[in-house]
Amino acid sequence: MARIAIIGGGSMGEALLAGVLRAGHPVKDLVVSERVADRAEYLSRTYSVRVASLADAVENAAFVILAVKPADAESVVAEIGEAATEADGDSVEQVLVSVLAGVTTGFYEARLPAGSPVIRVMPNAPALVGAGISALAAGRFATAAQLSGAAELFKSVGAVLTVPESQIDAVTAVSGSGPAYFFLFLEALVDAGVASGLTRAVATDLAVQTLAGSAAMLLRRVEDARADSPAAGATRPDTTATELRALVTSPGGTTAAGLRELERGGLRSAVAAAVEAAKNRSEQLGITAE
Repeated sequence: MARIAIIGGGSMGEALLAGVLRAGHPVKDLVVSERVADRAEYLSRTYSVRVASLADAVENAAFVILAVKPADAESVVAEIGEAATEADGDSVEQVLVSVLAGVTTGFYEARLPAGSPVIRVMPNAPALVGAGISALAAGRFATAAQLSGAAELFKSVGAVLTVPESQIDAVTAVSGSGPAYFFLFLEALVDAGVASGLTRAVATDLAVQTLAGSAAMLLRRVEDARADSPAAGATRPDTTATELRALVTSPGGTTAAGLRELERGGLRSAVAAAVEAAKNRSEQLGITAE
């Protein structure tokens, strides 16, 4: 009996598969359902995991992680619902965990047997290297224990947090789309370095390591702040970023001059507009219960 069934062997499905194995889950507790034959063969060969049909994969699985394309949600959840209806009444209660962007828990709840627990998750691209962050939102019937169990699975590919489902579109705009904002800024920083006389290779090395190191500094500060004051930890990250920016900005120095131009160019308003646009688009693309 597989404890975890992963439906969909694309990049996120593979990231979760690799993550849960890396976290120590026995391969015997995992099964994957992937319709593309070449991809299924690759996953079986690479991870020594059992690949099965969707019906066989979900049979008796405690967690069914849905990682297909949103356009396939209707047909796939219909198959899962049919399999659940035909399952032995003594089988374990199954939790559907969806990583599909824009598909609400209500969509699944309306198509699965009454009272089925559903958890919606918004991971992001760094999960592919075990450094992502996933926001979890529980549906109407998911228990605290089931939410905790799902969170443990996603800790294998990075950090986790829980939010109300009403905030998932905002999460998508910040962390789901955030890596692209980061890469665009990095691209601009490299181009600026080249314009200032650096070779592209040198500018790239400088920019990548600078941003990676800066993120590591901020993460360390956030972790330290939360460890020192757990109750106030949730409010510390914003002020910590401000503090670090002040730490590396000498009055009247080069960094101050550069920051002045970023502010003059409207960096803050551009970021705010980007997040709002991404949030609105996520809402427009949403697939609800109807």
